[in-house]
Amino acid sequence: MTYLISAGILLAFALVAFCVIKWWNLEVVGVTPVPLFTFIAILFTSGLDVGLVMFPLAWDFPLYADTATEPAYGFTNPLALEFGFWGFLIWGFYFLTTFYFCVIEPRVKFFEIPVVKWINNIVIIGTCAFTGALFLIYLPYYATFMGDGETVIPAFYVITFLVILFAAFSSTDIKYVRILSLGSTGLFALLILGMWAYSGMGLGEFAGTASNIGGYFANIHKFVLPLTDYHEFYLFWWFAWSIMIGQFTSRFVGGLKTWQVLAALLIFPSIPLGVWFSVLYYYHLNEIPTTLVINISMVVVGVIFVINSFDSLIRLYTDNLNLTSKRFGKLPYILGNAVVLFALTVAFQSQWLQIQWIGAVVIGLYVACLIYIFVNKREEVMAIKASPEENDLDFSKIETVH
Repeated sequence: MTYLISAGILLAFALVAFCVIKWWNLEVVGVTPVPLFTFIAILFTSGLDVGLVMFPLAWDFPLYADTATEPAYGFTNPLALEFGFWGFLIWGFYFLTTFYFCVIEPRVKFFEIPVVKWINNIVIIGTCAFTGALFLIYLPYYATFMGDGETVIPAFYVITFLVILFAAFSSTDIKYVRILSLGSTGLFALLILGMWAYSGMGLGEFAGTASNIGGYFANIHKFVLPLTDYHEFYLFWWFAWSIMIGQFTSRFVGGLKTWQVLAALLIFPSIPLGVWFSVLYYYHLNEIPTTLVINISMVVVGVIFVINSFDSLIRLYTDNLNLTSKRFGKLPYILGNAVVLFALTVAFQSQWLQIQWIGAVVIGLYVACLIYIFVNKREEVMAIKASPEENDLDFSKIETVH
């Protein structure tokens, strides 16, 4: 699997470079464009999940600090490693798929081929359930007011099902995307401020802690290929997300040039990530215990992130497969999605399914799409000069789409 993920990464970054060079100044316009801040909020909250909130303190920082067990992490500090696993360069995957589905796919229609459509939607459903499994697995660590901090008790299954149920409801109307995205971005900012204030770290201590991120940029080349099995897991995870996030977010791009889309995706999400990880790293370094209020706040933000992820992905695969609420009615639509996704969530939680398998399928889709274009659509793609004509820069469109 290491050779597969390595080949997939190199291919993806080569395609990123090709698209940016070939279409540097092309204006990228989605089918329902939104202003830049709204686009970034949608991308950030849809493109990340509960792992962002629950992984660092519960698992990642202690793992990266234990270089005796895993010497491969010894070249830099845990904060730089965490940032490298989540930020900056890795968002190039999302640029590639966002650009592809906004500009190239309307001319190629590879994902409308029946077998590709089914594979793509199986990937979306599977990755959606994996998000729920992460939430379920890590919930005990923060919801200690409900359990022993380790065991997944029945109440956590109920909470997870209710979260999926709510997400299925919110996916019935696209107007909820903006509300959820902007709302969760605001709540995430409040969580960061609250944890910063409680920690007692001043601006100088924050700056000193955050400076550790420089270890990532000094060693950025080392993050391209898998460092360890755990890093490999992360990279497969990003691949699994990449195609569906591109499908979803491409519709909201609001007239940025190609190079601006790349810059926006690399820089804007990385800023809150860097701030968030820096605050958490200060907690880790100083062994600051999290209070009940902080734990509840992190669970709440985690819930909102999960709802965001499920909302966007449920809407995506139900639209693709024509399994919409308009066709079946709201109640069957909501209950059907909730039951299926909850069952798959439990399958991932029990390790019966693994995200690496989904990521491997996505790499296969990358390769198949590239071959299809080269054999059948090469001239059409190379002749592209603009976004599809039907995509006009009208920010009011989202108000009329349901």
